[in-house]
Amino acid sequence: MFALIDCNNFYASCERVFQPQHEGKAVVILSNNDGCVIARSNEAKALGIPMGAPAFKFRNEFKKHNIKVFSSNYPLYGDMSLRVMKILETYTPNVEIYSIDEAFLKFEGFNYFDLSTMGLKMRKQVKRWTGIPVSVGLSHSKALAKIANKIAKKFDKKTQGVYFIDSEEKRMKALKWTPIEDVWGVGRQHTKRLQAMGVTTAMDFVNLPDQWVKKKMSILGLRLKRDLEGIPSIQLEEVTSTNKSIAVTRSFKNLLTIFNNLEERITTYTLLGAEKLRKQKSCATALHVFISSNPFDPNAAEYRNGCTLTLPHATDSNFVLNRYALMGLKSIFKPRIEYKKAGVILLGLTPSSSRQITLFEQNTLKHKVLMQTLDKIHRRYGPHRMKLANQDLKQTWKMKREHISNRFTTEINEIIRVK
Repeated sequence: MFALIDCNNFYASCERVFQPQHEGKAVVILSNNDGCVIARSNEAKALGIPMGAPAFKFRNEFKKHNIKVFSSNYPLYGDMSLRVMKILETYTPNVEIYSIDEAFLKFEGFNYFDLSTMGLKMRKQVKRWTGIPVSVGLSHSKALAKIANKIAKKFDKKTQGVYFIDSEEKRMKALKWTPIEDVWGVGRQHTKRLQAMGVTTAMDFVNLPDQWVKKKMSILGLRLKRDLEGIPSIQLEEVTSTNKSIAVTRSFKNLLTIFNNLEERITTYTLLGAEKLRKQKSCATALHVFISSNPFDPNAAEYRNGCTLTLPHATDSNFVLNRYALMGLKSIFKPRIEYKKAGVILLGLTPSSSRQITLFEQNTLKHKVLMQTLDKIHRRYGPHRMKLANQDLKQTWKMKREHISNRFTTEINEIIRVK
């Protein structure tokens, strides 16, 4: 059985935790350099503020509707994400951090547990301990859990934020309700092709012949179809992506204690994420690195830590991303710990075609051809044929962040002061 836990309006919720006066009011979060809107509260969505709206064009709209504007505060969001994930890991050891605000949980050996009640408990605990509201979707596969989560979020009052697709009747109803463009794993190109054939819902997709799906959408499309049929075919621990972030996480086969071994793993995960980033023609503006011991070994020292770093500019370059990933690893590595898991999450994704450069940015355009060549080699000869060496990078400029909030949980000088 799988569960998908999704933090509701995560960036806005993080800001509201420490500034509750904005609860129930319209809130938007801006990208690096306060360029465009990358997150909105439900109230801002209702006012018609679109995702990606240029801040300078909507300045009057923000003022007219009294919309609270925040600059992106990735250290805060990364730390709050870490706190949420720590809570989720107390329910099952099988956790896949899908993005900064989403995680898949796999429940094995829970046949005699009431998972709906557990979902409600999980939601209540995350809210009480972190202040972050979440929605919980449960079902027999990851794809169905994703749909269940959408239903839980859409009909929050009726479902209390938790929905369990645990019967054939519920599965059929959910598939008929879900538009094909909202099916997890169906991209824009496949959506256009399917809609042209009259496939408009998830149910229509499931009714397609297996041979056609495999031929036109590869084995991945066939796995998705099986998942939607209630046959679990997509497992945990895969490279995943969304519009907001890309996460690459793995549990190690053997426990790691030496920094160089962790360094090699983090580099590998960063390059996997960077390749995925370029494949969807995006750039990242920040990244989150985390490492963890085995929390279920009572005889081992328990340790989990992570950090979020803002990049000097939006990039899809292996060189820049890896430098910062290793900088993050060095800051959180603790000796004499047996590490079981690590991961890299690329954040603040923006389209490569609209990437803005800055006056003080080092010229990384020459990386573009090299990255294309690397990707071509890996597609032809397999991954990990080309590797990077470790390098340092000194930040030489400051971003424009006129609406930045305090780093309430990661900077001692910016914590809440009680008078």
